[in-house]
Amino acid sequence: MTQSRPASVTAEARPQAAAEPSVALAGEPLATDICVIGAGSGGVAVATMAAAFGRNTVLVEKHRMGGGDLSGSIPSKALVAAARRAHAMRTAAAFGIASVDPQIDHRAVQGHVKGVVSAVAPNETVERYTGLGVRVILGAGRFLDKRTLIAGDYRITARRFIIATGSSPAVPDIPGLDSYPFLTGETIFEVDRKIPHLVVIGAGPIGLELAQAHLRLGSRVTVIDAARALASDDPEATAVVLNALSAEGLDIREDTRVERVEGMSGYVRVHISAAHGAEIIDGSHLLIATGRNPSISDLNLAAAGVKTGPEGIVVNGGLRTSNRRVYAIGDVNGGPRFSHVSSHQADIALRRALFRLPSKFDPMLVPWVTFTDPELAHVGLTEDQARAANNKINVLRWPFAENDRAHAEHQTLGHIKVVTTAKGRILGATIVGPAASELIQIWALAVAQKLHISAVAGYVAAHPTFGEIGKRAALRHYAALPAKANVRKLIDFLARLG
Repeated sequence: MTQSRPASVTAEARPQAAAEPSVALAGEPLATDICVIGAGSGGVAVATMAAAFGRNTVLVEKHRMGGGDLSGSIPSKALVAAARRAHAMRTAAAFGIASVDPQIDHRAVQGHVKGVVSAVAPNETVERYTGLGVRVILGAGRFLDKRTLIAGDYRITARRFIIATGSSPAVPDIPGLDSYPFLTGETIFEVDRKIPHLVVIGAGPIGLELAQAHLRLGSRVTVIDAARALASDDPEATAVVLNALSAEGLDIREDTRVERVEGMSGYVRVHISAAHGAEIIDGSHLLIATGRNPSISDLNLAAAGVKTGPEGIVVNGGLRTSNRRVYAIGDVNGGPRFSHVSSHQADIALRRALFRLPSKFDPMLVPWVTFTDPELAHVGLTEDQARAANNKINVLRWPFAENDRAHAEHQTLGHIKVVTTAKGRILGATIVGPAASELIQIWALAVAQKLHISAVAGYVAAHPTFGEIGKRAALRHYAALPAKANVRKLIDFLARLG
């Protein structure tokens, strides 16, 4: 039940469903150049760019402008930030400041989360996008045929459609789950009081981020996963995160199956089984964090001739579907399900739709981050992937324990691992430790531009900063040079020249 970062859909294509009988032609006809379905991060990006280039653009949204960012990503980071402050108060003694047990007002914490969302929300309004030249239609979109979409009071025909309807929390098939009002990564922010015992099903990024946040806000938390926690990440880096979470008091149960759930009077009973046998866990609240499913069921894709696979809409490298008029970007196409992927794919789709440029999506260029403490970030090939794909690689490391800033902050846990070819081209990087989400940016650039490790080894890093660990790791590429006989002979020869 681990949340996964699925690869691009490569499974055999299949129709989503049999097309329903055609409805009577209804609604005001509306012809446009670009019709975008879904106003999440990818949808609004492609719509605003298309309008900026002078294209007649329609944006259809059935629920909320801003999509998953406003319902999940932004509030979760706001909650994590609040929890980090509480943890800092408990652990201040190392700095000569008396540690205190913080008094947490859970309604005020919820107010902080809502305030952050409210501060961001004005950027995601109908008025803003209308002002940018986009015609916004609020209503569910549904294909009538390969080039017609019914939305609100309109019957829309377009030269190109771009599907960007995002995803929704996946709910596993667990007996009895419908007997208790469980929470998801979108609804948990509605709780305005302390959660006595939070039981989390799913030890992926979302599950562990929210688990640690609630632990730091005073809850008892148990996390259950049928496989390995953070299964998509580098095992060496994952071990650092999991050991830190366990040290804080998080109860993580890997390789544990949830057999059934019982909704009791005022609490939830979770029946689990593992190698050591069966067990019962009683909690006050249940959070389901087992990944996300593409939101495509009500689009009538069969009528549009758009094929789907196990992970969503089937697309080629250029994000085009089986209908040449239709592209699919973001969570709906089976790729990595992150907001920044949606925005990046919006650019690719626009290049294709407007300029017919041969842009393609490469998942290896996508950085991903787990916002636990310590953070875990990665881009490009992992060490295992690189070893499988290359005859010889170099793995360059540097620990935070040998970084001056890390000692000043008492945050010495973690390391950076950089994977290169034998000749030094950067293939990937993994960082676990403080500010990993920020430090990964330079490595995302390095992977995208196929830089040589000398580019990182040669830049001047400010001191003292966490970022120095990247340069120190890069310099390891040259660690063997002083011991090479030919290098020593060259130095001797140059010395004799005076």
